[in-house]
Amino acid sequence: MKILLCALAVSTAACAALPALSDASGAATLRTLHGTYVSPAVEEWYGGYGTREFVFADGQWSLIFTHALDPAMTMRTFQFRTGGAYRVGAASQIVEGAYDTVFDEDWKHVTLLTDVPEIIAGMGMADCGLTVNLETDISASGCAAWAPVAVCGEDHDLIALSDEGLHFGQRPADNDMCTADKRPTALLPAVVAR
Repeated sequence: MKILLCALAVSTAACAALPALSDASGAATLRTLHGTYVSPAVEEWYGGYGTREFVFADGQWSLIFTHALDPAMTMRTFQFRTGGAYRVGAASQIVEGAYDTVFDEDWKHVTLLTDVPEIIAGMGMADCGLTVNLETDISASGCAAWAPVAVCGEDHDLIALSDEGLHFGQRPADNDMCTADKRPTALLPAVVAR
């Protein structure tokens, strides 16, 4: 069995196939994930770079995503945190080896990590009421490409296991996976157990 894997750049469409674990170990394992999965290296994200850290325990998940303008992650721009319950559904009809999964986003927090007005405005965060280095709960208000929880409290994603690690769907440029019709059609490279 193969899973479809796409390059890290959000806008990249080049894909390759990786061997996936069997269905027997796939869905059952995904429903009971426990542990921390991290980017094995800095990844290209949204015209910059970033790292992902996912934590799974007792049917819950959380994400810490940190973005920077440089691959050394010295020019950091923001950190985003979210989490909630998750539900692994049926095998994907589009991406072999992946499962349709809904990740609840019960809360959304962002920390602005730059004080450069042009960068803040360019990211669409100038009107979010953020203070540099202070985490802000944007669950009710939203900010930039993050809709409020009341508007978008679910991410309709893909999840898969391979010999490389744990894969999620390739996010669209507008970051909108709020409904099932927005579910990705390809996978990102793996995050790995820490």
